[in-house]
Amino acid sequence: MLLRITQVDAFTNRPFAGNPAAVCILPKAADSAWMLNVAREMNLAETAFLVRQKDGYDLRWFTPAVEVDLCGHATLASAHVLWEDGHLKPDSQARFHTKSGLLTADRRAPWIELDFPTTPPVAAPPPAGLVEALGAKPRFVGRSCFDYLVEVDDEATVRGLTPDLNALSQVQARGVIVTTRSDGKSDYDFVSRFFAPQSGVPEDPVTGSAHCALTPYWSAKLGKTELVAYQASARGGELRLRLAGDRVRIGGQAVTVLRAELTAGNMAS
Repeated sequence: MLLRITQVDAFTNRPFAGNPAAVCILPKAADSAWMLNVAREMNLAETAFLVRQKDGYDLRWFTPAVEVDLCGHATLASAHVLWEDGHLKPDSQARFHTKSGLLTADRRAPWIELDFPTTPPVAAPPPAGLVEALGAKPRFVGRSCFDYLVEVDDEATVRGLTPDLNALSQVQARGVIVTTRSDGKSDYDFVSRFFAPQSGVPEDPVTGSAHCALTPYWSAKLGKTELVAYQASARGGELRLRLAGDRVRIGGQAVTVLRAELTAGNMAS
C-alpha cells in the first residue's frame, strides 16, 4: 500500500525555517513499532500519524526515539495538511484526539491557531547537573508536567548557549526550556530555546508544546495575556500566544516543502 507522507515547516512562513514535521494520514490504526520506525526513517523532531474518526482524527506523535504525549509543531503541520490536501473544508475546524485530550486547530489566514492545555511550571530546585550542563546561571528554575523551565538573565545568554547535550540527557524530564525576556530590539515579548536529548532531539527548532508552559509563566511576569514569542534556534520561528484560563491559543504559520510516497513496511502488529 502506498501512503503519502508530507513534510511541513511549521511556525514559519518560508521554506527551510521553523520546525520540520512529517505528516502521514493512515487508512487505519498502525502498530506503534512501525510508526516509530517510520519516524526514525524521517529523522525529524516529530512525525505525526493521523487516522480519521467520525468527529475528527486520532493523532499520535513520534520522535526518532520515543512517542510523546504532546507536540505543537506537528499538530500545526497536521492541520495544515488536512486543509491543503482537501481532507477538511477551509472553514472547518481540525479536531485531534490525542494522549493530551482533544486538541483543535482553526484557520485564521494566513495563521493557524491551536487550542492546547497549559502546563504551568512550578518553582523547583534544579536537578543535579542541570546548571552545569547548560553553562548558564539561572534566575528561576521550574518544573512543568513535561519539562524543566530555566529563566536566564538576558537574550544574549539564550542565543549563545552551547549546552553539554550528553550531560543534559541525564536530566529526568522530556526536555529543558531556556528562556528570557526579549532585549527590546524586536516586537517579541520573550525568547526561548528547547533542548531534548532525552527524547532523541538535541535541540528542537520551534516547540509549540513548550509554550504551554512559557505562556502562563510570561503572562504572569509581564501582566498580559497576549504575547509574541520567538524560539531562537538556528532555524528560528515565531509564535503568537493568547492565554485563556487553563488553555493557550498558539498561533503559527506553515509551509509544505516535500511530498513523497511511503512504500516500505507493514502497518499491522
